[in-house]
Amino acid sequence: MKGVWIRYSDVEMAWLEANRTLSIGDYHAAFCAEFGREVSAGNLHALRKRKGWKTGRTGQFAKGQEPANKGKPHPARGRSVATQFKKGNRTGQANLNYQPIGAERMSKDGYLERKIHDGLPLQSRWRAVHLVEWEAVNGPLPEGHCLKSIDGDRSNADPSNWQAIPRALLPRLNGGRAKKHLAYDEAAPEVRPALLTIAKIDHRARELRRQRRGAA
Repeated sequence: MKGVWIRYSDVEMAWLEANRTLSIGDYHAAFCAEFGREVSAGNLHALRKRKGWKTGRTGQFAKGQEPANKGKPHPARGRSVATQFKKGNRTGQANLNYQPIGAERMSKDGYLERKIHDGLPLQSRWRAVHLVEWEAVNGPLPEGHCLKSIDGDRSNADPSNWQAIPRALLPRLNGGRAKKHLAYDEAAPEVRPALLTIAKIDHRARELRRQRRGAA
């Protein structure tokens, strides 16, 4: 009873100390059967803690130890059976937000995206439309390259509006460090071809310098 001091005889205390390594359920059941007393498992657990008796258990899995329920199925019970997710079914907000394969959306960066599958990972379900359309005409994008919008309109997915360029050109086309150069997308349409040509020449010159240094 809470608030009432429980007394144990010397014989009981000796038994309790000798059998302290039992799990609390077995400890409680064995004590009640041995001495015919009704003492709660919580009382016995508190007694062990007060006495500082070590059970040899830390409450943690030791390295290499496997949990007792490893590989065992855990069937749903009660109302969880009616509310659990079923393969192939969408409910609630997921059903309201679902968009079919082929649907298109605008990304936060202004690119038109198209849903290409319903599988995993989630991030691969949507792909930039301009990339899909460009590869349909030109084949896979070369490694180390990306597509640059010629007219600066990221939502224009026409393949003719995109040009494959080395990724290394992007910093220069974005204005370079500290924006020392005119950014491609901010330039007038008639100036953009010149900016792209200059960026390509500069990139090629750096490549040749690295090659000469490597050969020296």
